[in-house]
Amino acid sequence: MTNNAKGKEMENMGIDMNIKEVLEYLPHRYPFLLLDRVLSYTPGESLVALKNVTFNENFFQGHFPGRPLMPAVLILEAMAQTAGLLALRDLDARLTKNSEYYFAGIDKARFRKPVEPGDQLIFRAKFLRTVRGIWKIDVVAEVDDQLVASAQLMGAFRGMEA
Repeated sequence: MTNNAKGKEMENMGIDMNIKEVLEYLPHRYPFLLLDRVLSYTPGESLVALKNVTFNENFFQGHFPGRPLMPAVLILEAMAQTAGLLALRDLDARLTKNSEYYFAGIDKARFRKPVEPGDQLIFRAKFLRTVRGIWKIDVVAEVDDQLVASAQLMGAFRGMEA
């Protein structure tokens, strides 16, 4: 079995989530929800999510005419949504009227390749540690098994109901 086949087999293990389930955890809505589904979730460890990038995305109108590229800041936002979903899902912290979670920091952010219409972004988030209510999660973004971005993201949350 090739590494790629092993990776795909592993993605099918664990818990997946459709968009309705994702919406139970994340406050983001169109046009700022940047995840389409969760392919796998391993409690306390990791989460794999995907975003289908289509030419119909509103940001392609101006970024850039004639050479549409997904803005790096939106790739990073999708990575942050993946990290937040891992942390919130791990606590089974569903949204309440008073719930909030905060993006607290970025370390080691790198952008390697452009993302274009037609690409399928795969986000892989892995818990590093939690200290005093601040979680740190390593996230990579890939297209066709090629690394396009990576970062360590930090966040905090409050007002969640388990």
